[in-house]
Amino acid sequence: MNDADVSKQIQQMVCFIRQEAEEKANEISVSAEEEFNIEKLLLVEAEKKKIRQEYERKDKQVQVRKKIEYSMQLNASRLKVLQAQDDLVNSMKESASKELLNIGVDQQNYELLLKDLVVQGLLRLKEPSVLLRCRKDDLQYVVSILDTAKEEYANKANVHSPDIVVDQVHLPPAPSHQNAHDRFCSGGVVLASRDGKIVFENSLDARLEVVFRKKLPEYLFADTQEPIWSGPAASA
Repeated sequence: MNDADVSKQIQQMVCFIRQEAEEKANEISVSAEEEFNIEKLLLVEAEKKKIRQEYERKDKQVQVRKKIEYSMQLNASRLKVLQAQDDLVNSMKESASKELLNIGVDQQNYELLLKDLVVQGLLRLKEPSVLLRCRKDDLQYVVSILDTAKEEYANKANVHSPDIVVDQVHLPPAPSHQNAHDRFCSGGVVLASRDGKIVFENSLDARLEVVFRKKLPEYLFADTQEPIWSGPAASA
């Protein structure tokens, strides 16, 4: 083999090696680019996920704040409504209490009312002997209707006429400028068993309280008037 053939063969080998190197370089470049694109995609997706999670977290916070604000506004509105109802009820009750004071103006009708209140109390107690308490100003009216009330009760209950003892202790007087802050009674009677264990308050104020308790929500009666019968007895 002469020098020309050797040189040609060497040239062919160089070309072959160079071609292989270029092909290998291209493969490496393509592979590297693919890995780069994959890694870039993973990074982008990871960042997208972080952004979505952060958005969801903040959105939940916003929703929670909205719910809290709505709840606070709703509670505030309810409190305003309840306060308005409370004010209205107190106004109605105060107005009704003032009207009660006018009931005793008509003596004849008031005596009839006292008689009915006594009969009703007797029917509730169903005791053969009772203690009756009234205002000092009403004492003469009560005494005048006792016999009629006892007879009416006896006929309705089909029992003997009961023994009614008028208590020497009187119910509080009607409200006035002198006793504006004291306990008061607008009229009516309170009956109790002779042992004092059963008490039936049938005063006008007690009946007004019953009407308001039946017609209106219980939350409005956190501050009601105390019973005007002192002692350990329970109300009937």
